[in-house]
Amino acid sequence: MNTAAAARLSAPRKATDKEKDKVQWGYRHNGYYALKILLTIAGFVGAIIVNIAFPQKAAVEFKTYIITALGLQFTLTINDVYIFVLSALALFYAGSGILSLHNKDKRKSYSRKAAFRFALGIALAVWDIGGTKLQLFAQPFFPGPAQVIEAYLADSEYIVQNTLYSLRLYAAGFSCGVLLGVGTGILIGWFPKVYYWVYPVLKITGVVPAVAWMPFALTLLPNSFTAAVFLIVICAWFQIAFLTAQGIQSTPKQSYEAARVLGSGQIGLITHVAIPHAMPDIFTGICTANAMAFTTLVMSEMLGQPGGLGYYINQSKVWSAYYKVLAAIIIMAVLFSLINHVIGLIQKRTLRWQEGVVKK
Repeated sequence: MNTAAAARLSAPRKATDKEKDKVQWGYRHNGYYALKILLTIAGFVGAIIVNIAFPQKAAVEFKTYIITALGLQFTLTINDVYIFVLSALALFYAGSGILSLHNKDKRKSYSRKAAFRFALGIALAVWDIGGTKLQLFAQPFFPGPAQVIEAYLADSEYIVQNTLYSLRLYAAGFSCGVLLGVGTGILIGWFPKVYYWVYPVLKITGVVPAVAWMPFALTLLPNSFTAAVFLIVICAWFQIAFLTAQGIQSTPKQSYEAARVLGSGQIGLITHVAIPHAMPDIFTGICTANAMAFTTLVMSEMLGQPGGLGYYINQSKVWSAYYKVLAAIIIMAVLFSLINHVIGLIQKRTLRWQEGVVKK
C-alpha cells in the first residue's frame, strides 16, 4: 500500500476521533467541569479583589459591630462582613461543585448556572464601585452592598420577626387559596349546573384586583391578619379555579369510556381520570397564582398590617433608610425563589410521567 492510499484510509479515522473528543467536551468531562467550578467562584473572588484593591473615594462611614458566633466574639466593620459574605459564597459554590462531581444531573445543572454566578459576582463588584467606592449611584436610594449588609446586622431580630410574619401570612392565605381554587375548579369543570351558576361569578370577580377588596376586608373581617389572608385567597382562587376547570373539561371522552369499561364509577372518573389529566393545568394555575399572591402579600402588608416585610419596607422608607428597603427586597427575592423551587419540586414529583414526553 502506497503513502497516499494510507493517508486516505487514515483521514476518516482522525475525523471520527475529533468528533468524539468534541462530544465528550461537556459537563461530563472532568476538565470542562473543573473550569465551570473555577468560573463560578471567579466572579466572587473578583468582587473581593475589587473591594480590597479599589480605593475608597467617597466618604462612607463603615460602622463597627460585635458579632457573636460559636461562642466567640468578632469586631468587624460592615465592609469586613461584606468580604466575609463573598468568601462564604465562593466556598459554598466550590463545595457544592465538588459534592456534585459524581451526580450527573447536579453536575449538568451546576455547569449550566456557572456563567450566571460569574455574572452575579461581577455585578456585585460593579455595585460595590458605584454604590460604595465612588458613590456614582444616586444616594441614599442606591447604597452599596456593604451598607445593605448593615441592615442585617443592625435589625437582625426585627427582620427575622417580620420575615416570619410574612411567611405565616403567606402560608395561611396561599394554602387556603390553593384548596379553594382546586375544589372550585373541579366542581365547575365536572358539574354543568355548578358551571352555569358559579363560572360567571368567577369571571366577574376574578378580574378585579385583590387589593380592591381591601376596604371591605378590613371593615367586615375581625382583624387585619384575617383580612390579608382573605385577599391572598381571592387572588389565588381565580387563577387556580379557572385553569383547574379548563383541565377537567379538556379530558378526552375516550379516557372516561375506558375507565367505565373497567368498572369505574363517577367518583373514580373524577379522582382517577379527570384530576390526573388536569394536573398540568392545576400546577400552571398554582405557579401563576404564586407570583400574584406574593405581590398581594407585600401590598397588604404595606397598607394595613402590624408586621411583615412590606411593613418593614414602609417603615424604613419613612426614615429614608433605603439600605433597609433593599435588604428587605433581597429577602423577598430569596423567599420567592425558595417557594418557587419547592413548588417546582412538588410539580416535578407529581408530573414525573412527563419526563422525556414533553419538551421543557
